[in-house]
Amino acid sequence: MKVLAHISDLHFGAESPDVVEGLVADMASLAPWLVAVSGDLTQRARPREFAAARKFLDRIPGLKLAVPGNHDIPLFDLVSRFTRPLARFRRHIDDDVEPFLSEDDVAVIGVNTARSNTWKEGRVSKAQIERLRRRLESLPAHVVKVLVAHHPFAAAPGAPESSLVGRSSEALEVAASGRLDMVLTGHLHHGVTHQHDHLQRSMLVVQAGTATSHRIRGEPNSYNVIQISRERLRFSVRIWDGNAFREDRVAEYDRRAPDWRPIGPVLAKH
Repeated sequence: MKVLAHISDLHFGAESPDVVEGLVADMASLAPWLVAVSGDLTQRARPREFAAARKFLDRIPGLKLAVPGNHDIPLFDLVSRFTRPLARFRRHIDDDVEPFLSEDDVAVIGVNTARSNTWKEGRVSKAQIERLRRRLESLPAHVVKVLVAHHPFAAAPGAPESSLVGRSSEALEVAASGRLDMVLTGHLHHGVTHQHDHLQRSMLVVQAGTATSHRIRGEPNSYNVIQISRERLRFSVRIWDGNAFREDRVAEYDRRAPDWRPIGPVLAKH
């Protein structure tokens, strides 16, 4: 099984150094195949913050796939915000803000939802939705298809609908018709995995907490580990307990045509 680590909302510039070191150590022990970063690598999109985020990414094992978040667009530098909003992300993290990776039975599609003309909200354009459609249609049916973005496309239980990315319904229609398996997002600083049904298609929605920031919202720093095979998925949330990251909640799914279905209840370890 491939191991995918899903981290989000690093917020370098507002990070907790001990948590950063703990995450580096935890990743070294897990040795993931891929680290998917669903945005907000920085707090204010300053060059030194991006440099710190790049240094962190270089310290952890595995391939990297990262998309921007709203905090990765300059807030106070209005010239940069509206003329070259992602120039620093491109310079330090990845020139491609919508990366794509396909290997064996897994394909991961990055979508940029960050926009200059909003502070918190995200959006996808019709052109992006069309690119997503074409990308999904090009992939074989057996491939596990994963979308990575910063802003949520579907509301988690108890989460506000107002946090959803603009044109989320149109994007989910394309995702459902293209047999997308899961969506990995961040933004809310809460970790949860749930099933979302859309157009008679069920996909898994995976929300990540903040991995390294001290800007926590009612739950500790955390990240997700997803073990993937063609017929089986295992999700675990790893939380910071003050000294190290440890496994806290586990959910397993298998593929029962045409969708993924849970195997037993979510296991909470605490």
